Amino acid sequence: MPKLIIDGKEHEFPSGITLIQACALAGIEIPRFCFHERLSIAGNCRMCLVEVAGMPKPVASCAMSVNDLRPSLDGTPPTIFTGSETVKKAREGVLEFLLINHPLDCPICDQGGECDLQDQTMAYGFDAGRFQDNKRAVDDKYLGPLIDTYMTRCIHCTRCVRFMTEVAGVEELGAIGRGEDMEITTYLERGLLSNLSGNVVDLCPVGALTSKPYAFLARPWELTKTPSIDAMDALGSAIRVDARGREVMRILPRVNDAINEEWISDKTRHVWDGLRTQRLDRPYVRRNGRLVSASWDEAFAAIAERLKGLDGSRFGAIAGDLAAAEEMFALKFLTETLGSPNIDCRQDGAKLDPAQGRATYLFNSTIAGIDQADAFLLVGTDPRLEAPVLNARILKRSRHAHGNIPIGVIGAEADLTYGYDYLGAGPETLAEIVNGSHSFLPKLEAAERPMLILGQGALTRTDGAAILALAAKAAIAIGAMKPALSWNGFNVLHSAAARAAGLDLGLVPAKGGLDVEAMLDAASSGTLAVVYLLGADEIDTDRLGSAFVIYQGSHGDSGAHRADVILPGAAYTEKTGTYVNTEGRPQMTARATFPPGEAREDWKIVRALSEVLGTTLPFDTMQELRAKMFADHPHLALLDAIVPADAATIEHLASRPSKPGKGRFEPAIADFYLTNPIARASAIMANLSALHASHNDRATGTDG
Repeated sequence: MPKLIIDGKEHEFPSGITLIQACALAGIEIPRFCFHERLSIAGNCRMCLVEVAGMPKPVASCAMSVNDLRPSLDGTPPTIFTGSETVKKAREGVLEFLLINHPLDCPICDQGGECDLQDQTMAYGFDAGRFQDNKRAVDDKYLGPLIDTYMTRCIHCTRCVRFMTEVAGVEELGAIGRGEDMEITTYLERGLLSNLSGNVVDLCPVGALTSKPYAFLARPWELTKTPSIDAMDALGSAIRVDARGREVMRILPRVNDAINEEWISDKTRHVWDGLRTQRLDRPYVRRNGRLVSASWDEAFAAIAERLKGLDGSRFGAIAGDLAAAEEMFALKFLTETLGSPNIDCRQDGAKLDPAQGRATYLFNSTIAGIDQADAFLLVGTDPRLEAPVLNARILKRSRHAHGNIPIGVIGAEADLTYGYDYLGAGPETLAEIVNGSHSFLPKLEAAERPMLILGQGALTRTDGAAILALAAKAAIAIGAMKPALSWNGFNVLHSAAARAAGLDLGLVPAKGGLDVEAMLDAASSGTLAVVYLLGADEIDTDRLGSAFVIYQGSHGDSGAHRADVILPGAAYTEKTGTYVNTEGRPQMTARATFPPGEAREDWKIVRALSEVLGTTLPFDTMQELRAKMFADHPHLALLDAIVPADAATIEHLASRPSKPGKGRFEPAIADFYLTNPIARASAIMANLSALHASHNDRATGTDG
């Protein structure tokens, strides 16, 4: 391991790291604009200059490795100075040059208070400038409905260009011109189509790229910042919810290397305006064919009247995609108390069964395990739509291997931002992998850690159970199950935040019970008299027939329109709730704001209703509820930890006979931006949906 003397102290560092990283490990901050740990090295801002003993001029610490330096003539390790007079003057000079053309509009810049240029000018800059020339002016660019541009502020750090190419995988930004005529622009003069584009706002160090929806709404010091977890997909990305008063003003990513690194999707980032529109803020009861506002007592009384004397088999409950574990646990408890076996959390009809073992419905390799995989088989999934951040991780793995990692896709063809071999459209191709007749199989067998990713597009079909078993056979056939390497390459990619927790809690029909599809059929025929929808809006409500519908949720979406009684609940930013992500990692959201009006946390609503029904649930506080939930499901108490599932259950699943049908795997998500009630209430999401609908879905920015 190389040794360096930095500012008089000797340190030992891992091989291959840069000087700027070495200084950080030594506890010394080196200013920078263009350098970013997750992007390639550009070395063009020169702010990170340090002095190396024996070298004639300062060097860019971001572009020089610790292995590039040689010991001194007397054998002492290379000596680095980070605070010498030479370094100080170099930094002052860089900042003086950057400020020649930078406009003095800090009072109206949305980056104010969070600006790297402000901070570094204060810490390392000079208190006067010697240039009196006119400042350069650059035309602003149109980058779509999410990003506001003030290109005169741009210092050409190229972070945005590198992010779009290397992380988002879409070459939509680039530089034209040279010298002072250089400009960052889109190639085709249109809005960015990547669903990760909002991250360039976080990367921009000077306010040249700012958030258009957030423009001029608030200053950072006015906001209450709450660490939380995203619920827009099943990854459980780490986020920070910034709120002022009772309103969420913006959502930003937090660093979590195990899940989202420091990126989030555009839906996660900008869905916040949907949290304030079309909200259910009071109970409603349908009278004479119309929903009218009511008190909580009146709403509960209407439900109690309808359930009075009702046989439990005629009651059904469906949990939606945004529900937290606490309210699903309470709903299951209530359903069992009423004597009903009819409950389901799989409103899309996915054929997953917790009785077969947790390993049969989790992303067993873990999200971070993508970095170790050396072959991929994607079955019935479009990860770019179902989990954009996970898709970016696959792209990163492919780029680090210089595109030499085999990636096979079975299902609909899509632009995944990385190259792949299209193997086929449906179960027949997967069967060829199993029986060894497909030409792509040797590439998978040759891999040390192959990974199979099974999406909801393959599981929501009527033959989903057979396809699940066939996928388990395929995982064994390609060598994805390697206990000696502690590698389980069988992975199910969920698209709903509530799904893994619902399966962990057993929100599936009990013996003789009805699943979602059967409940809808029973409601249509009149067999099912009462249906309880816990935020379930992705079902066909027209099939509920004359059933009495109780809807509990946060937004006036399709479920609320069909409801006979509406119980207003809290959105994911308005409650403390436990979610389990697709890899089986329990995480907890935090309350950033309070629910509007008379809306309440969802578990409290279920608990209060149970008391009115005379079936009081055995907990009065969140602590008591969680104590009981953790007693029944201990792994949920291990927050941010993954309990490995028993891989033997996958082998047992593979031993089952499977005869899937024919036909291609259809995408699980039709419109990435309109997948849940909060997103459908968002004007920003509606604009993004319209933007993408007006372009070719396969456009990448490099297509003509």
